[in-house]
Amino acid sequence: MNYRHAFHAGNACDVAKHALLVDLLQALRAKPKPFRVLDTHAGLGSYVLASSEAERTGEWRQGIGRVADVTEGPLADYAAMVRAAGFPDIYPGSPDLARALLRPEDRLVLCELHPEDHATLRARYSRDRQVAVHLRDAWEAVEALTPFPERRGLVLIDPPFEKPGEFDRCAAALARLRHRFRAAIIACWYPIKHRAPVRAFHAALQEAAVPDCITAELLLREPTDPSRLNGCGLLVANAPHGFAGRAEAILGALVPRLADAAPGAGCAITRITPE
Repeated sequence: MNYRHAFHAGNACDVAKHALLVDLLQALRAKPKPFRVLDTHAGLGSYVLASSEAERTGEWRQGIGRVADVTEGPLADYAAMVRAAGFPDIYPGSPDLARALLRPEDRLVLCELHPEDHATLRARYSRDRQVAVHLRDAWEAVEALTPFPERRGLVLIDPPFEKPGEFDRCAAALARLRHRFRAAIIACWYPIKHRAPVRAFHAALQEAAVPDCITAELLLREPTDPSRLNGCGLLVANAPHGFAGRAEAILGALVPRLADAAPGAGCAITRITPE
């Protein structure tokens, strides 16, 4: 599947990912020590919803278009950040959401391998001393840029799933990171088209004994048609205290807004490996 951000910014799966990301970042902010965020597949940073790419699919209308007006409940903080970023003209990607939640002592590292997207991203943050932008392969960056000097923070792994083997690369990166940087929160986004690749991904983490992994999944419909993006998941290793309950509330609030009461729609929080 092709999941380049510019075509799908603000769609239902972007909304689920980013609402959960905001919660993880707020948990890091709750403690006074500095933290760092590494975004391995950063994209453009933010997206113009009137662009030709976004207009070609129009997916944001069935995603953030149904959520941005929320002012109460578990989606309120995320929706407020989206409005503050300039919605309905602009949709903030994970770099912009993370940057908005940094304190002066925190840092953000962005990796993007696409030359044009990297140039856009670099220009966006060129005057920001808290943000470093790398033209760098994500999988090499995970190895080279961790552990963080601050010894705490978040690694967001968000591949486009354009090439075969992405689930295998995610599993390998998670296993390596949990071994060499146990204090990090690791969040790995994945698409759900049908269940077999997702089950294999989870099984690989279990077989590698990668500790303390939970998944937060949103299903827009029963995942029986592998030609469609039927949902998504965020696998979180070393999740902050209380994340599972908050994630359940966040995704539970999204289901009635995004899933149109389709058969099989819903959400689930599942522990994949023990602590």
